[in-house]
Amino acid sequence: MASRVAFRPELILCFSPARSKRNARSSRVSMASTIRSSSATKVETPRKPFTPPREVHVQVTHSMLPQKIEIFKSLEDWAENNILVHLKPVEKCWQPQDFLPDPSSESFFEEVKELSERSKEIPDDYFVCLVGDMVTEEALPTYQTMLNTLDGVRDETGASLTSWAIWTRAWTAEENRHGDLLNKYLYLSGRVDMKQIEKTIQYLIGSGMDPRTENNPYLGFIYTSFQERATFISHGNTARLAKEHGDLKLAQICGIIASDEKRHETAYTKIVEKLFEIDPDGTVLA
Repeated sequence: MASRVAFRPELILCFSPARSKRNARSSRVSMASTIRSSSATKVETPRKPFTPPREVHVQVTHSMLPQKIEIFKSLEDWAENNILVHLKPVEKCWQPQDFLPDPSSESFFEEVKELSERSKEIPDDYFVCLVGDMVTEEALPTYQTMLNTLDGVRDETGASLTSWAIWTRAWTAEENRHGDLLNKYLYLSGRVDMKQIEKTIQYLIGSGMDPRTENNPYLGFIYTSFQERATFISHGNTARLAKEHGDLKLAQICGIIASDEKRHETAYTKIVEKLFEIDPDGTVLA
């Protein structure tokens, strides 16, 4: 799930020279601060360091009429039969290690070297996109939090057995593999400044996200339907470009993630279609 949320304002994508000698295409990508630091500059520690670094708009909460919660309760069985079927059993799911060098293998270091050599042929602007995809995938805690703000479908206990709660947890578990895989690939490639990227991820999750869904599952599921489509397109594009640049393994990685996103899109759009069927006026307004 690659929701397009903004990075911390003083952070930008940039390139820095690699420590070792590389060709013109193999500079390192980093998420770097535009704030200059020097011994002569006094940097003041903000009084509230965890306050979002932007002005927050007036937030609307619980905009759905209470009686409409019954609609989602009545859809429990429908969700079990029509939404949970778009999840895969864990034992049938791919895992990040399926696409990465095996650290227990005698050929591990050689495989890492081959991965790094392939990545040298990929231009910097591609890595800007790939890092952006990875960072937004790594903000998964934010997206699960958002889903669990929605009235009538949230996981009330953390282990609720409602169909909506089961979906949210299992969807999160499937999505978790995406950031893990891209993170490990980028680390092994040697093409990016991982510490700056890790800081960016921490800033992003700490800042949170308000997509203005107002605790309203009508708004929430319409948002996720569009968002999963955007993610499918984004990962599909990076797969196509990786193939053009000669890294077939990276193309496979991005492609398998894109296929997950397409499956998730199908589930979320099914929910919206059902809402159009039983409450067309409310869904159109959303």
